Amino acid sequence: MASLHINFVQNTITTVSSHTPGQLPPIEAVVFDVGGVLLDWNPRHLYRKLFADESEMEMFLTEICSPAWHAPHDRGVSTAASCEELASRYPEYSELIWAWSRRSEEMIGGVDTGTVEVLRAVKETGLPCYALTNMEAETYPLRLRRFPFLRWFDGTVVSGQEGVAKPDPAIFTRLLDRFGLMAKTTLMIDDTQENLYAASKLGMQTIQFRSSRELRTQLESAGLGRSLPQHQ
Repeated sequence: MASLHINFVQNTITTVSSHTPGQLPPIEAVVFDVGGVLLDWNPRHLYRKLFADESEMEMFLTEICSPAWHAPHDRGVSTAASCEELASRYPEYSELIWAWSRRSEEMIGGVDTGTVEVLRAVKETGLPCYALTNMEAETYPLRLRRFPFLRWFDGTVVSGQEGVAKPDPAIFTRLLDRFGLMAKTTLMIDDTQENLYAASKLGMQTIQFRSSRELRTQLESAGLGRSLPQHQ
């Protein structure tokens, strides 16, 4: 099994860890976020098809189907039930609200093929790979069938199935406990600073995802080197 060391994983966040650069233990497992890292999820991919005016769409996604309204879906609340309740309060937007539940897969703009190749390369080193994702319980099975690389993981924790979502420390602890991982030898890759802060407070090593190219460079410079092959 390859030994991966992350010597410095902070980008713009403050890493909270008992380990200082140069003293970090070798990585024994790598955890990938899904949305924003492997999949381009954004409700705008769907709603740009439904709104002719961008500003009206932004108002709808800020004030009607807002991030605060959507957050409980990642903790297990049914999107259909949530849409039904919201549509009853905003009947003039009923069709648009129901689109959130009925056309959820159109919120996926595509796959970051570069990150998929990084995942493949890390797997080939022999390091176990896991996924920790904030995702609705009902959409995860659809995406598991749709995107084969989601089946490459040695284990996956889906917030909607757990009733708890990042950045709550409980979901990170659940991942570690379920798969017998030690925080100090587990690397979390996520695009959200708040999630990485929570992971680092538990002692996990972290990398903030910005692009697949940068991620590959960070992993290689940190110790994988030539063991991250480029696939054609």
